[in-house]
Amino acid sequence: MAAALACGTLLVTAAACSNGDDGAAGGSDVAAAPVAGRTTAPAPLPLTNARARMALITAADLEDDWTQVKTAGNWHDRLLVGKVDVARFVTARTQAAACQQLLDGLYENDMLGKPSGGSALTGFQQDEARLFYQVAAYDKADLDKSLAWLKSLPTECDQFNAVGAQNATRSVQVVAASLPKVGDARQGITVTVKGSSGGSPVTLTLDVAVVRVGDDAITVVNGGTDGVDHDSTDDAVSHGVTRLKDVLAGRTPAPQPSLFD
Repeated sequence: MAAALACGTLLVTAAACSNGDDGAAGGSDVAAAPVAGRTTAPAPLPLTNARARMALITAADLEDDWTQVKTAGNWHDRLLVGKVDVARFVTARTQAAACQQLLDGLYENDMLGKPSGGSALTGFQQDEARLFYQVAAYDKADLDKSLAWLKSLPTECDQFNAVGAQNATRSVQVVAASLPKVGDARQGITVTVKGSSGGSPVTLTLDVAVVRVGDDAITVVNGGTDGVDHDSTDDAVSHGVTRLKDVLAGRTPAPQPSLFD
């Protein structure tokens, strides 16, 4: 009798546990479990001089036989020195000022103006070609203005003349250039300057690339009198953005670029 009652009790308990569909039971379990909160990505670190140096690309980020040098800050090409011929422009004052800013910025290695925070630069040489590379923090509003100015140059300064020393005339052409789709905003142009050096005709061709990452930016100026290797510009941009993002996230950039970039 006692055994029968015990068995009946077990059957009632089992029936009570299984009473209702599985969804109801499962719903109860989910309701009782704590809900995981959403996590937000940490704010990027401010770009100091030390972090900017960490974010600089190396020769390993560029294909071919580029050699890293320490003299990039002193690079100045006299073919870029000249006063824009205002008479050539329809809206002379506006267009000439934009084109003069381009020549001066290229000569002084100062395309985006003075950084507002940390900065670092480096350079690479390959035969007659040079590649100037800078990482720096800027005021975001000023940086956006600089990108808009660069975007306008193929229209405002598509072709113009500049007069250098001893009234030597240089012809300048500016065209838009595509860049890898990296960073928050980007702008590229190719500048061709034709003049003379030592009495012989010479042509200087330069890629100019600027990519914004938050309030920071990388600047690449690549080329020379033997032409420009656009692939090296793209490598510098794509690998440079990866390195900058790593540094801003508190990570140490890899010594070699990834094969899956």
